[in-house]
Amino acid sequence: MHCVTLTKGVPDFREGQVSFDEDGHLERGDTPTVMNPNDEPALRAALQTKIRNGGTTSVMSMGPPGYGDVLREAMESVYADDLYLLSDREMAAADTWATAITVATGLKRLEPDLVFAGFKTADGETGHTGPQTAWCLDWPLVTHVVALDVDADEGVLRAKRLVEGDVDEIETVEAPLPAFVVADPEFDPSYRKAAHRLKHKDLREETRARAQNHEDHLTVWDHEDLNLDPDFIGLDGSPTIVEGVDPIPRAPAERDATMVDPSDEDAMGDVVEELTQYAGGD
Repeated sequence: MHCVTLTKGVPDFREGQVSFDEDGHLERGDTPTVMNPNDEPALRAALQTKIRNGGTTSVMSMGPPGYGDVLREAMESVYADDLYLLSDREMAAADTWATAITVATGLKRLEPDLVFAGFKTADGETGHTGPQTAWCLDWPLVTHVVALDVDADEGVLRAKRLVEGDVDEIETVEAPLPAFVVADPEFDPSYRKAAHRLKHKDLREETRARAQNHEDHLTVWDHEDLNLDPDFIGLDGSPTIVEGVDPIPRAPAERDATMVDPSDEDAMGDVVEELTQYAGGD
């Protein structure tokens, strides 16, 4: 079984150094980048699938050459065997649709059994890229997945997904492989068998060594490698128009702090009194 997890580098908003060009497009080369935190449920789901079912796991991303650290972090999280980066100038400034076309083309070359994606990115927060990529592949799409199992012999994915309504409900669904999974933040991996827990430990140690030289396991494809028409990818292939952006202010470098000795009962009483006004309830 071959699983691919999609991840993305997003601006590190904590640094307050997000740069845009005059047209409102993000200047990724001038902006600190971290792995999208909302991809973590997808990484956990892919890791569970690998441990339970064996096979190989890959990580794929689209972005500039500087995404190496993002991919290394993802490799360590999902215990990936290899990494794929879709990258060149023709892919730059893509919206979710142009990104989906590019990523789907890369996935077709790998022919995986399962693809995992996060529910949204921390920068765009549209939640479009995963479903749009599944549409491009014409694969079954299962979203808001909180638990899953794979029957490789039958070629079937069985998943539990969260349904938001008046009350939270869990829906159980089946889908034939290959399939596309969007993991919910509530996804909680389960390793009930001792053999799974032991394999988890072995894979962790093996991957740590591999991640130290992650460049040796990285394949970079540009638009020519994927036979993509520049008119349909990147900025030229993006129907989205950015009307405007607002700068994110840098957080204060220094903040006032009052030191309190925990053994000072009067001082601790003042702390409780100060915090009580912000507490909920009575």
